[in-house]
Amino acid sequence: MGAVTGSPRDIVVLGSTGSIGTQALEVVRANPDRFRVVAMTAGGSQPELFEQQAREFSPDFAELGEDASVRAAGMDCDVVLNGITGAVGLRPTLAALEAGNTLALANKESLIIGGPVVTAAARPGQIVPVDSEHSALAQCLRGGRADEVRRLVLTASGGPFRGRTRAELHDVTPAQALNHPTWDMGPFVTINSATLVNKGLEVIEAHLLFGIPFERIAVVVHPTSVVHSMVEFNDGSTLAQASPPSMLIPIALGMGWPDRVPDAAPAVDWTQPQTWDFFPLDDEAFPAVRLAMAAGSRGGTAPAVYNAANEVCVQAFLDGDLRFTDIVPTIERVLGCMDDAPDVPSNQTGGRPLTVDDVLAADAWARAQAAQDR
Repeated sequence: MGAVTGSPRDIVVLGSTGSIGTQALEVVRANPDRFRVVAMTAGGSQPELFEQQAREFSPDFAELGEDASVRAAGMDCDVVLNGITGAVGLRPTLAALEAGNTLALANKESLIIGGPVVTAAARPGQIVPVDSEHSALAQCLRGGRADEVRRLVLTASGGPFRGRTRAELHDVTPAQALNHPTWDMGPFVTINSATLVNKGLEVIEAHLLFGIPFERIAVVVHPTSVVHSMVEFNDGSTLAQASPPSMLIPIALGMGWPDRVPDAAPAVDWTQPQTWDFFPLDDEAFPAVRLAMAAGSRGGTAPAVYNAANEVCVQAFLDGDLRFTDIVPTIERVLGCMDDAPDVPSNQTGGRPLTVDDVLAADAWARAQAAQDR
């Protein structure tokens, strides 16, 4: 392990019992000279695990609930790791930014639904991406100037149903959708990966993080998930970031940015034969990315509506109340209803900037509409 100078970084972990949170604590456990947990929060679904974590790491603050996450995010610290899942992560994200803390962001939904509200609150470099794809892009972008970037290329595993036609997806069960071939994630993100809604959200996230227009963001299917994303430069060069499919590297880099954490996870074994395959995205079977690009291009609260409708549909699918193939069409119908719902802020805000209340109102409307429409 490399030498470390100075005191450990003070870390706030939001969503400590989830997939991202538990792995973040694993990084802290392995690097006590680099990181110290000063606060942790969780939603409350696993109280025994949370109590165990609190006993082990002895943070100054450890509470359950959304309000607790908002308070913890605003504490005096070096880095806030937002590992919360879903739109509930928006207020903690804003609290971290307003407090001036570096935000290691795994909660992509807060950036996506908040859009200009979040980007306006962040100073340059304050948000460090933790999603593996965006961490990869951030690393590759170190290899050239912004004006040399031709396009961003996000890789998608294709999920458990890669290669299937839309008709073949009709009777997919939750158990089948949760059986991801390369990644071990929470159920919500795993279903999003199966529908490719997750990749659609990541396209919007890439646009907001790096300021690249949607027409210069591409998605390719890469089943082994070793190349996490790529940046193509204007001279024809492409830089790719590669590592085995593990979130430990982007989590550790997010907490240590701009420094790397030695031995965060095993590297690719280059002594073994390697074959990397890339395939075009099947828009007909998996239209979620195209729909996300349209919502992102529309802007305003459309990304918030896309995300909220999806969250309702995913839960309905997991509960056995919605077919897999009805998730994305329901999102599309809800987006199509926006202009006929005068009480929903969209692009028309009377010329004033979008506010958190606008976003939350659109989120609530979309959830109700999706529940009714499905």
